[in-house]
Amino acid sequence: MNKNVLLLSLCQALLTTGNVILITVSALIGQRLAPSTELITLPLALQFVGLMLSTIPASLIMRRIGRQQGFVLGNCIGIAGSLSCATALLNQNFTLFCMGSMLLGIGIGFGTLYRFAAVDVSNPGQQGRAISLVMAGGVIAAVLGPNLAVSSNQWFSAAPFIGSFYTLAALYMLTLVFLSQVRIPRLSPDQQKETGRPIGDIIRQPLFFVAVLSATLAYSVMNLLMSATPLAMARCGFSFEQSARVIEWHVLGMFLPSFFTGHLIQKWGAPRVILSGSILMLLCCAINLGGQQEWQFWSALTLLGVGWNFMFIGATQMVTGAYSEQEKAKSQATNEFIVFSGVTLSSFSSGPLESILGWTTMNQIAIPLIALVIVAIFFLLRTERSRQTSQQGNIN
Repeated sequence: MNKNVLLLSLCQALLTTGNVILITVSALIGQRLAPSTELITLPLALQFVGLMLSTIPASLIMRRIGRQQGFVLGNCIGIAGSLSCATALLNQNFTLFCMGSMLLGIGIGFGTLYRFAAVDVSNPGQQGRAISLVMAGGVIAAVLGPNLAVSSNQWFSAAPFIGSFYTLAALYMLTLVFLSQVRIPRLSPDQQKETGRPIGDIIRQPLFFVAVLSATLAYSVMNLLMSATPLAMARCGFSFEQSARVIEWHVLGMFLPSFFTGHLIQKWGAPRVILSGSILMLLCCAINLGGQQEWQFWSALTLLGVGWNFMFIGATQMVTGAYSEQEKAKSQATNEFIVFSGVTLSSFSSGPLESILGWTTMNQIAIPLIALVIVAIFFLLRTERSRQTSQQGNIN
């Protein structure tokens, strides 16, 4: 096994563990601190604003100083955000909590590039499996994250949830230790120069466009429903521990399939794996529309996680085939910016939609968004078949 890919997988595991803690507690903290119900999920939304705003700078910074130093910078920002949130909870300061959440998002924005760094250090022909292995680090997060969120909630009786943010800071510090052992090749001066096609030409490729659309809608729908789940379960009378367990199974669904998603991509191709994930997401919505028992939250959120895994890893693998080495930085930056702009919008929408329209309507909104991905995949497959037929005709 490639040592660098394994270390990046551990870094991804710690990053995702922190993200699971944030998903589990952020909305509930918002209920305590926010001045109105419409602002409950504002801190979580601001995490994604910070993430979105950092995507382009993160890629460009890493092109200049290298992946490794870029990841170190991101984790240091994450530590600052964690300590800011802890201070905000001690002082019951909603504004400071929002600022700390945004810093956390900026740090996470750097960490989203772990999967692309895996491509840089993987063996030829193993890029899909390298991406999957790095994403598989989330399996650790699925078990560790919710349990840390529940246990750390009891550490400081005077300020509930503050222990979660001290834990988060410790996770980022441990990540710095793993990063010190990673060896990622630095770009040469020639590779650092902006060359290749204009970004507009890259975006207009069907392969790039459909890959980014699939990743954006998959992540946005997943985040929309996942962020609202603790709130919806609380309204149904379920405890914090019960919602944490549902999130645990959801995150297992997000990352456990990563051990074989790369193999499925090699066997079936990325578009068909994305299509399979879309169908699983539609099944999730159907279960949620059928009722609000604990088993329905549990099974639907698990399917939501698996569907996201197939769609997001498939889209990541697909988009890497749409640009050259010289176009990598700007292409990845554009991909991440578009994807997390959609995720940010879903984060801002999650709280108000759950509060005003309700859980059922949220799932109804998700269905046409996933259906759009299915249409786009069939369009791409048809375009590819037409291109291959045309090439064969020219050869004959």
